[in-house]
Amino acid sequence: MITATTLITVPLIAGIVILIVPFAQRLAGYLALLVALGMVGAVAGFVYRFEPMAGYQFGDDAEWIPQLGIRWSVALDGVGLAMAAVTALVVACALGYGLWAGRDRTHATFGLILITEAFLFLVFAARDLFVFYVGFEGMLIPLLVLLAVWGGEDRRRATVQVVAYTAFGTLLMLVAILWLGLTAPNGPDFSMAAAVGRGNDLVFWAFALAFAIKSPLFPLHGWVLPAYRQSSPEVAAVLSGVASKAGGFAFLAVLVPLFPEQSARYAWLFIALGLIGFLWGALLAFRQPDGRGVIAYSSIAQMSFVVLGIFLLNAQGSTGATFQMVNHALVSAALFLLAGWLETQAGSGDFRKLGGLARSRPILATVALVLGMAALAVPGSSVFASEFLILLAAFADAWWLGTIASIGIVLAAMYMLRWISAVLHEREGDLVGQLRPPDLRSGALLAVLPLALALIGLSVAPAQLTERVDPSSQMMVSGAYGEKEAR
Repeated sequence: MITATTLITVPLIAGIVILIVPFAQRLAGYLALLVALGMVGAVAGFVYRFEPMAGYQFGDDAEWIPQLGIRWSVALDGVGLAMAAVTALVVACALGYGLWAGRDRTHATFGLILITEAFLFLVFAARDLFVFYVGFEGMLIPLLVLLAVWGGEDRRRATVQVVAYTAFGTLLMLVAILWLGLTAPNGPDFSMAAAVGRGNDLVFWAFALAFAIKSPLFPLHGWVLPAYRQSSPEVAAVLSGVASKAGGFAFLAVLVPLFPEQSARYAWLFIALGLIGFLWGALLAFRQPDGRGVIAYSSIAQMSFVVLGIFLLNAQGSTGATFQMVNHALVSAALFLLAGWLETQAGSGDFRKLGGLARSRPILATVALVLGMAALAVPGSSVFASEFLILLAAFADAWWLGTIASIGIVLAAMYMLRWISAVLHEREGDLVGQLRPPDLRSGALLAVLPLALALIGLSVAPAQLTERVDPSSQMMVSGAYGEKEAR
């Protein structure tokens, strides 16, 4: 039977094999894509078999390092399953785009992306703190290699910035995990269940800092723009689409359940930072001169909105935050792949050199408008549903909080309308006039289309996600909600 362990080990082993065996370039790409599509099928099977009220499922639990009380404990609940599903789809589309783009040393780049996928699955399924740390830290290593070796001209500086931000946070988290595991009442025990309610403020902030950096949450977001601009489009899609969601997921699935007292006590700070990041990120996104800049700062804004939803500590906020992470993963990954295609075909992502691409390019115009309308959160879209849930939670907490959050929704509409206009409808730029880029077709279309169709599917039937997520997300915040109500 396929379990969570299968989901983790198959892309890990396949990635290592593709990485070290000198396959021909195209063969390595097709093998990696085949494995990624297999993961999409496996997760789809999990979604079909999942029982929302049954808690953690598809799990495995075995001794790993018995001397330290570390167990290989993995399983998926509704929130983890939603994140695993969107990860599988985004990685498959990113690999498809990379195959179309014809990357050099395909066996290395594709192998590393599969290894990243395996560690992300581990983050979303881990039920042991040490196992969680392995996934949380491990997913960053292949992404750093991809950025440092195959990134843009300023890739080294971008890599150093990512390392400088993330290494400090994850080191503090490791110390906190060791303290929790080694001081367990009945001997060493790193299970998450044994850590609930045992941490002090210092341990709480060690976890919170690591998660805030990875999310990224204002003001710990300085690594984002360099990393997203210097990465290849498929790596940027994985980094923005799903790797950053590991931080948001960890806030909801690890920090809040393990530290309910501290989460309730300091919720006001995370709500404030979420609001600031939401508004500030949206304003900066509106001012960016290129597509990648808009997507990067919009990612900061949207993940700040997710953190706001989580720390409202109620049912609508937690479910809305999970739904928003899934929506943003699909939108940002598709936009980065589309931005990469534009850079390839038009020679630049600078808005001054683009424009007028809607003329004689109906497929590009249609896909760009679908993605733009989704990001705009037009009524009836899946993004509208997730943002509406978070806004409901905000207004239930305080009318002024919901009002301020609503301003961010308006700002998001501004920067996405600017993106749509700059790419499709403004005066034809010089490069577009010279190069005459074709319509979006062939492999690039096949890489972006599944993400757009997933957004349409969630817009038609959002309950297919919320019904599976709601029991798990409510359980995650229930302890902190009780602490909040008791205050």
